[in-house]
Amino acid sequence: MVKTSDMQTTCFERAIFLSWYCSKADCTFCYMSTQKDRIAGLKDPRMARRSFASIFAEAIISKACGWQIEFLSGGYDSFLTEELLFIIKTVHEITGKKQWLNIGTLNYEELKLYKPHVEGVIGTLECANPELRSTICPSKPMSEINSMFAACDKLGLKKGVTVIIGLGETLDDFGFLKKFIADNGIARITFYSLNPQKGTPFTSSPPIDYYEQWIALTRRSFPDLHITAGAWRDKTNYYSRLLKAGANNITKFPALKYFSSEQAKDVERQAALAGRKFIGTLTKVPKDDWDKQADALALDSGLKIKIKSKINSYLQMMKKI
Repeated sequence: MVKTSDMQTTCFERAIFLSWYCSKADCTFCYMSTQKDRIAGLKDPRMARRSFASIFAEAIISKACGWQIEFLSGGYDSFLTEELLFIIKTVHEITGKKQWLNIGTLNYEELKLYKPHVEGVIGTLECANPELRSTICPSKPMSEINSMFAACDKLGLKKGVTVIIGLGETLDDFGFLKKFIADNGIARITFYSLNPQKGTPFTSSPPIDYYEQWIALTRRSFPDLHITAGAWRDKTNYYSRLLKAGANNITKFPALKYFSSEQAKDVERQAALAGRKFIGTLTKVPKDDWDKQADALALDSGLKIKIKSKINSYLQMMKKI
């Protein structure tokens, strides 16, 4: 865990998204809530999820670029338990690091199965005001997160949370967040600034000074907590301020699609403006034996061929700019 006094470097953390399917799909800030009718009409969740090849290709490229995998992320009930185990195990093999999971609430048996390849799990706290949260995330009761965290304690797994700033909370609600972090022994937190989605009740992002206050308050209260802060591609100028406020690392930038773009270059500049050395790259395609990376995996030859094809597709996208 990086302590405040050790914050000389920073890196980009990439969440690997697994699926566009979510069996709940009613968090009012989420794009998936605008697609609820379409999701409900799917006869098979596999129609809205990524292929194994694309997930593993992204993990290989992320490692080569020096990006940390923030967590594996996806909607509720996107994959069968055995399929998730296969994904988690393979990403662990690719990166050499145990993973964090942000795939909904998991029970003791599931966590025990995944534990050899998992460092911790993320609870989707989302809103720092519990009363607002009950209406914003109606199908994600706090009791389910508490039960998952209790299972983590039994299994020795770390715990983290995600929080979105701009959902109607105020700085007066920081007391709730502070108590939640302390009571649950939270090891890491990811903050996002609300990025309003068309079709949801939300229409604007919060001001940067308000957003950074949440990070600063959290850092002062928890000097050793790992804090990751996200900002979208049109707000790369946020990053230096978020790092100065106390974030360890940054996230949310669409790194593959905008690799080596002016926005990507600005992300690296923002780290320098905050007095940090940026680890990894968002601007220079690494030289690597990509086929060798795929061939080294304990997978069948057919899947390896698909991974190589996906790697090539992503590299072409990264080189386009």
